[in-house]
Amino acid sequence: MSEIAGRVAPNLSLGVIGNCAFNALVDERGSIVWCCLPRPDGDPVFHALLGGAPRDDVARGAFDIEIENFARATQHYVTNTAILVTDLFDRQGHGVRITDFAPRLRDRGRVFRPLLFIRRITPLSGRPRVRIRVRPSFEYGAARPEFTRGSNHIRYVHPTQSLRLTCDMPVTYILDETFHLLDQPANLIFGVDETIATGIAETARDFEERTAEYWQHWSRALAVPLEWQDAVIRAAITLKLCMYEETGAIMAAMTTSIPEAPGTERCWDYRYCWLRDAFFVVRALNGLSEVATMENYLRYLFNVADTAALQGHLQPLYGISLESEVVERFVDTLPGYAGIGPVRVGNQAYEHRQHDVYGHAILAATQAFFDRRLLHPAGIDDFLRLEWLGERAFALHDKPDAGIWELRTRSGVHTSSTVMCWAACDRLAKIALHLGRPDRASEWRNRADAIKATILELAWNPHRQAFVDVFRGEHLDASVLLMSEVGLVGADDPRWRSTLAAVRGELLRGGHLYRYATADDFGTPKMAFTACTFWLIDALARAGDTGEARELFEGLVASRNPLGLLSEDIDPATGELWGNFPQTYSMVGIINGATRLSRRWETVL
Repeated sequence: MSEIAGRVAPNLSLGVIGNCAFNALVDERGSIVWCCLPRPDGDPVFHALLGGAPRDDVARGAFDIEIENFARATQHYVTNTAILVTDLFDRQGHGVRITDFAPRLRDRGRVFRPLLFIRRITPLSGRPRVRIRVRPSFEYGAARPEFTRGSNHIRYVHPTQSLRLTCDMPVTYILDETFHLLDQPANLIFGVDETIATGIAETARDFEERTAEYWQHWSRALAVPLEWQDAVIRAAITLKLCMYEETGAIMAAMTTSIPEAPGTERCWDYRYCWLRDAFFVVRALNGLSEVATMENYLRYLFNVADTAALQGHLQPLYGISLESEVVERFVDTLPGYAGIGPVRVGNQAYEHRQHDVYGHAILAATQAFFDRRLLHPAGIDDFLRLEWLGERAFALHDKPDAGIWELRTRSGVHTSSTVMCWAACDRLAKIALHLGRPDRASEWRNRADAIKATILELAWNPHRQAFVDVFRGEHLDASVLLMSEVGLVGADDPRWRSTLAAVRGELLRGGHLYRYATADDFGTPKMAFTACTFWLIDALARAGDTGEARELFEGLVASRNPLGLLSEDIDPATGELWGNFPQTYSMVGIINGATRLSRRWETVL
């Protein structure tokens, strides 16, 4: 980690803790630099990631645990858990360990996920001196709290909410931000303003043990591939943490406004549920035999689908509590990641027409009609609710939209959107046949066939010898690689293989694939979109080129941050991560790529 003028330069070497009710991001030296409460789309009470660097004497928005005369740090997760360990050492070799986690445990027949995180501090060696600095802010950094103190707690009070730090160390040291000798373990419990019913150390120890047990049992049930198991498990845990379990929503990422590249205005708020992204998460976890996330998400999906039926339109995204409006605004109280703004709250894409969303909604629900393991399998009533989405998909398949890349100033009949409209009708045909409704199956099959014929005619550019971005268009787009993944064409289709060669030749740079090479609303993209590289890997493997697919996959695995996480974008020249973090699209790719490319268990058993 570099430092600039005494401040730590921002980067995405971050760890994630959470419990499916909220999340926090922890930097390389154990500072919590991002945490929204009381919901993961809410006010970032710790916001140093977007301004106010940790360990700066005047900055706010971080929860720092510092060792005096810092020399080095190491960091790792407790195996197969969401418990993060940071070890700090000073120049004399004295050391301290910070163990961070948000409790998630089974209690009285339910999963307990309180709105608090726990920081356990333990001396490792010598006589370390530490300083605790807890500096939350409210209203996106605009307001500072009032403080009240008790014998073992500090309250941070603001009209919008009150937070509490409960500890078993001198409160005065925290309020005065004093370096002091850490001669025995200490426990810090931070969250909403609720009292701790049992002893502080006892609570912290018990919650840690039971949280570890929960995640290790959850991980043990995953059907992981033989190779890249650690990467897959870390990706799966991270995807699980992106779920807002109360409603079933799945957030695209935990942050807002991490720019896609330096010097760009591509800074977006991803703390909402994109139905497209959520489908990819559900499918990846289903592939690991973790179907509970799908069951929970379908509660959310059917809620928004019923609302959409009343409105006559399914949005590409919704708020995590079913909000139809997430109005986009600028926040001028935070300077932005690395000083790059603007900082946005909300996302204007909720207003878009993105026709692929109908296919992604039906794709997310399809397995529920066939999987006999589920506690709540889907049936004929659910099929009838989904048919409305299919009707809209068929009606809109050849109409212009903003497309998967959410273009703000132009529209077209995007090939990828039409492909997903085909997928909506195709899956409804399969579901209807399974439910013993051959009449409906025939109807949906005829519609799927009609859409497919339109795609094969109008999306193909004979000059480019490729399927292109829009009907009768000229430009290549990585999203057309999904044609084979959803089953529209086979991997042996000569036109799809020609498309694969064209996309690879034009958009692959330094082992990373760009979305497209043409200018959009904000100019030509500067960074590779990580999910696209994973799509290329899948396409190459389907086409039989597993050697190149493995090489590209190994490159992406190596591009993860030190804790195994990925953001949205990668700079092919430097390997630096950019974009919102952790990005579900990217973490999905780790699971899908490993599952497709791994040697089979039978080779070693």
